[in-house]
Amino acid sequence: MARSLVDLTDLSDGDLLDRLNETKEELFNLRFQHVTGQLDNNARIKQAKKDVARVLTELRMREIEAAEAMESGNE
Repeated sequence: MARSLVDLTDLSDGDLLDRLNETKEELFNLRFQHVTGQLDNNARIKQAKKDVARVLTELRMREIEAAEAMESGNE
């Protein structure tokens, strides 16, 4: 599920939230597999964490841009 940052910038806010939910669910499942000893690729947990962080970063950047646009519009 590793996708580049360019893909994230092209997504709508709703799609980003969907991606965030999917990635968090995947991370939960990976952690569960790790605890039960069923996980084959431990590096996938680290990658899933990074994917969550990337989506959250993109959402936050958009939030900041929107706030700055509103602020400049009020002046």
